[in-house]
Amino acid sequence: MRTILASAALMATLMATTSLARAETLTIATVNNSDMIIMQELSSKWEEETGNQLDWVVLEENVLRQRVTTDIATGGGQFDVITIGSYEAPIWGAQGWLVPLDDLGDDYAYDDIFESVRAGLSNDGTLYAVPFYAESSFTFYRKDLFDEAGIEMPEQPTYDQIEEYAAKLHDPANELYGVCLRGKPGWGENMAFVTTMVNVYGGAWFDMEWNPLLTSEPWKEAVTEYVHLLNDYGPPGAASNGHNENRALFASGNCAMWVDATSAAGFIFNPDESTVADKTAFTLAPKQVTEKGAGWFWSWALGIPSSSGKADAAKSFLKWATSQDYVRLVGEEKGWISAPPGTRKSTYEIAEYTEAAPFAGFVEQAMKAADPSDATAVEVPYTGIQYVAIPEFQGIGTAVGQNVAAALTGQTSVEQALETSQAATERTMKQAGYPK
Repeated sequence: MRTILASAALMATLMATTSLARAETLTIATVNNSDMIIMQELSSKWEEETGNQLDWVVLEENVLRQRVTTDIATGGGQFDVITIGSYEAPIWGAQGWLVPLDDLGDDYAYDDIFESVRAGLSNDGTLYAVPFYAESSFTFYRKDLFDEAGIEMPEQPTYDQIEEYAAKLHDPANELYGVCLRGKPGWGENMAFVTTMVNVYGGAWFDMEWNPLLTSEPWKEAVTEYVHLLNDYGPPGAASNGHNENRALFASGNCAMWVDATSAAGFIFNPDESTVADKTAFTLAPKQVTEKGAGWFWSWALGIPSSSGKADAAKSFLKWATSQDYVRLVGEEKGWISAPPGTRKSTYEIAEYTEAAPFAGFVEQAMKAADPSDATAVEVPYTGIQYVAIPEFQGIGTAVGQNVAAALTGQTSVEQALETSQAATERTMKQAGYPK
């Protein structure tokens, strides 16, 4: 009997030891957006369920991209889970830098993810990142201020109208600014917005021979209007304001209009976070000579670097954090208006969510309609709405973003900023061997 009991005790000890040995600590790099902060707050539930731990590295968007890009390109192995988007996932997947994610199980409900989102995170049919939330862009505006001024916002304003409305509502003496737009330099910050402006002014990044078009008339007109809007009707220090800074300004009642990500709606319409939750309305992102490419397409997603030695535990976390159950968890714990938008069809079948989120139907349609393969009025050799889906664009977009920011702050003229950008982009494309 003693032998049996001793054997049982030994087996229990071995099982406990094995369980502890299998527990992993994952290092996760993520962006400091509100949805990701919620994920961090709720992740203790996954840790309790699995025995694993998460070590969080939460960074500002530009810093995140720099750190993650450097680590994954060098195989540094610093991170086990990374927050990336629909630009990086297919490119890095093709390079072999990411672990394929087609094996999370039938209960993961891959078919529930919007087709456009799934395609944007795949390369050659293989999924390399799973979407945490997805977004287009639209125009937030203060309905109360528009009513007081006798202005009726159209279904899709032009930039000429945005300027007209901004001029009427701009009241800097009372810290109310006519329009807030991204000014912080970066391919995913100011250039995400500026590229959509170039689109609707009839322009594009490249022609069919991969020649840069940055000194073309659409670029000159779009960037000139952008600089004019922010310098005349924007907040002070606009060149330092990215998505998060503008979101805080709008939520505090300092912006009459804001053109930015639909994903911010969950924050702006949440009375616990926003002072203008009951005063805000929204409409389509502005057009000008065309409406093509006005609203961007993006998905913040989670991926696993191939350099991580903890892929199994990382897949467990990715499955948990991007599942149907997680959407419900956020709704129940943080309020339905905060549920991650734009990724799963089933989210838009939840009555509590559609009742709480006045923007739900708009975002659903935007995700279904997004077409990065047809986003410009002219024919182009690339896909992408607010970015160009080639490896070189990360460097090109960031350099051009810095030049545009210099024009915004008056360090250079719009013409000189675009000429400098054109020359630099020509050199980059030539060195990369375009046209290929």
